[in-house]
Amino acid sequence: MKMASLFAGIGGIDLGFKQAGFEPVWANEIDPACAETFKLNHTSTLVIDDICNIDAKDIPTVSVLAGGFPCQAFSIAGYKKGFEDERGSLFFQITRLLKEMKKQGVPPQVVFLENVKNLFTHDDGKTFKKIKKELEKIGYSVDAKVLNTCEYGNLPQNRERIYIIAFLDKEKLSKFKWPSSVKLINTIDKLISWDPLQNKKYYYTPDMKCYSLLKENIKNKKSIYQFRRVYVRENKSGVCPTLTANMGMGGHNVPLIVDNNGNIRKLTPKECLSLQGFPDDFIIPQGMTDTKIYKQVGNSVSVSVIRRVAEEIYKVLV
Repeated sequence: MKMASLFAGIGGIDLGFKQAGFEPVWANEIDPACAETFKLNHTSTLVIDDICNIDAKDIPTVSVLAGGFPCQAFSIAGYKKGFEDERGSLFFQITRLLKEMKKQGVPPQVVFLENVKNLFTHDDGKTFKKIKKELEKIGYSVDAKVLNTCEYGNLPQNRERIYIIAFLDKEKLSKFKWPSSVKLINTIDKLISWDPLQNKKYYYTPDMKCYSLLKENIKNKKSIYQFRRVYVRENKSGVCPTLTANMGMGGHNVPLIVDNNGNIRKLTPKECLSLQGFPDDFIIPQGMTDTKIYKQVGNSVSVSVIRRVAEEIYKVLV
């Protein structure tokens, strides 16, 4: 079964569906840096263009159309403007394409969408109801659930996201089952190194303005800390705080650890990719800045959660 993705980013959704047995054949991404990373790791055709310029005829016939449409408009970290924000209104580009595909007689059997948890409660729930209604107008039956990566993906990251499933066949939706929670075995000590072997650029040194604050607060080895400009918070639950797109930009929400030699450093881009479930052989473009990589990882998805949901979709469609 084939799938296509909109707002593909670096391809986390594509990878999760591929691991579940689907064949990714087409993707769309407007950001050149994300597209560069995507191309190194995926062989499916990538269209680098604004979704507003894409027609349904550009998309091959697929069983699943997926998309992690921009979440900033609904995020607690953003201004929560929702559909008033142009990034939020991009959802209607998805419905436009679905209408066109249906008119051409090739609608996908399943629509899969991912976004921030806050989408459920934004504007007193009206935003989600609008999304559900728009999909139902096209003929889809809709269900949604908030899943936390550390509970459903066996990854030590506290990341709550809403997953929306829409089936063209109502009976198939009734057969679909959300994955059950799993015990967290893949703990942070398996994904992060406390040995002092990383590039020196990730370490904080005494000459830095924030160093005394970090040194005073970051003491516990085997914990991940969150640095938010003026305070430091330890995550005592044994997982990493939610990775964000701005974690590499000027000290906001940066995950930090203290290594076995007492040195304080940021998590590396590779470690962040691991916390999102990307495999060790996932390729980072040579010469790409850490800021861009951190942004790509923070904007991406938890691959193992996508895989588990995709496996349940696969069971219904086969």
